[in-house]
Amino acid sequence: MSFESLADVETWLSDDDVFTEVRPDELHSRFEAEQPYLAARLDRVIRRSNDDMATALGYFLALVVWRAFDESFATKIGLVDQTAIESVEQALVLDEEIRGQDPAEAVDSDDVVAMEQPHIVHYLNEHIEAGLEVQATPSGEVIPVSVDAVHAVYRHLLMQVLALSYAVAPPTGANAATTSEIHA
Repeated sequence: MSFESLADVETWLSDDDVFTEVRPDELHSRFEAEQPYLAARLDRVIRRSNDDMATALGYFLALVVWRAFDESFATKIGLVDQTAIESVEQALVLDEEIRGQDPAEAVDSDDVVAMEQPHIVHYLNEHIEAGLEVQATPSGEVIPVSVDAVHAVYRHLLMQVLALSYAVAPPTGANAATTSEIHA
């Protein structure tokens, strides 16, 4: 998926001042209807965060990612159910455990996800970094941001990216390579 498709969704969400409030709500309702398991998991992560920045980043980025997948793959994207979510979660946990055992390992789980979807991970990182910068009100008051809450949201977003990637059906007529074909 291209960086442009993510930017197009972001532009669509904020394109018209009148619709800026309506579009995210409508999009969230569609997300809940079409990917109820991902939406429910996002809601659980957000409720645990108790941080305004994590909440804003979580909902905004989850909706942008989902909408970009939906726009790019439309009918080819299947339902991400609880089993798919748990499978991706377990894969991420195992990956983190393996990497944690090797101090020389310089690759993080988000690097692994970036191999599948480099533009999405870059887009997420840009927005997460901007969200973690010192937030100040017009009066100069600094708004604290919970790094742990933002990290939990980021981890959910990585899981969502992988789960949605795996939910995209292969092109019609495409055959998976067998082990003997790979090693031939």
